[in-house]
Amino acid sequence: MTPAEYIQLKAFARIDGALLALLWVASFACYILGIANPVYSMVAMLLMVATPFFVGRRLSKFRDVGLGGTISFGRGWGYSVYVFFYAAILLALAQYVYFAYIDQGYLMKSLADALSTPEAKQMIEQYGIQQSMQESLEQMGQLRPIDYALNVLTVNILVGMVLGLPIAAMLQRRAVKL
Repeated sequence: MTPAEYIQLKAFARIDGALLALLWVASFACYILGIANPVYSMVAMLLMVATPFFVGRRLSKFRDVGLGGTISFGRGWGYSVYVFFYAAILLALAQYVYFAYIDQGYLMKSLADALSTPEAKQMIEQYGIQQSMQESLEQMGQLRPIDYALNVLTVNILVGMVLGLPIAAMLQRRAVKL
């Protein structure tokens, strides 16, 4: 890959990463809203499941428009990884802002409320995990907004590296030799 091709790949990936970040931020917002309304939880799940299809569609557009219809597996995987990387950075930034300035303990309170229902208490007792659940809630309550953001950043980059493999494999196209 020449330097110009690499610059082109990163430019397309930045734009598509920003679009994927919008999808992920919408999914995160629906997740938070879904705590109070289960319909939003379903929307959040659908948006997350749409991620590999979205990236695949954007990769095929890059292949067809930017590269004239051909792309190698390696370039397709690199493009996918960059898209996930850029989207993960933007989502981590959005989640940092949410947890630092907007949440004010809402998520932790909602989790504690959900675990204090009679059904949840009975299940926790049946599995004998009362102590570990209490410790987990305490540890989550001590995390800083940056800790949440960095955790999500790391997980999304790793998921992108793994999901990029089948996406690139399915969308690679070799040039036809005459």
